[in-house]
Amino acid sequence: MDSHIRATLIILIFITVLGLIAIPFGNPKFIDRAIILELSFATLSVLIWKGYNKVLYACIPIAALVIIGNSLAPPHVNLMMSFSKPFNAIILIIGGYVLQIALIYTSLRSIMNIRSRRLTATA
Repeated sequence: MDSHIRATLIILIFITVLGLIAIPFGNPKFIDRAIILELSFATLSVLIWKGYNKVLYACIPIAALVIIGNSLAPPHVNLMMSFSKPFNAIILIIGGYVLQIALIYTSLRSIMNIRSRRLTATA
């Protein structure tokens, strides 16, 4: 397994674990969507671990949607700006932005490495 793919897998696992920690502290109205999102990250982790590299392409739009969704949700923005619930704000910033940006970066690097290896193998 390529080092970038391994990094992507580790980040996906971190996102999943952090999400599992965060779900009980979130708004109960959105628990169904939070569980679906966490299951998608867990599924991506398993598929990458099993060697399905095409799922790297799915990581990018999902991470982008999480970032956009967090940025457009007024309660999330208010929480991050006010730190009224510090634990929730820190989890939101780390899981909703830092790890998502890292996921986009490592997924892109993995895809570029895979393509680069294919080009050198055919040359």
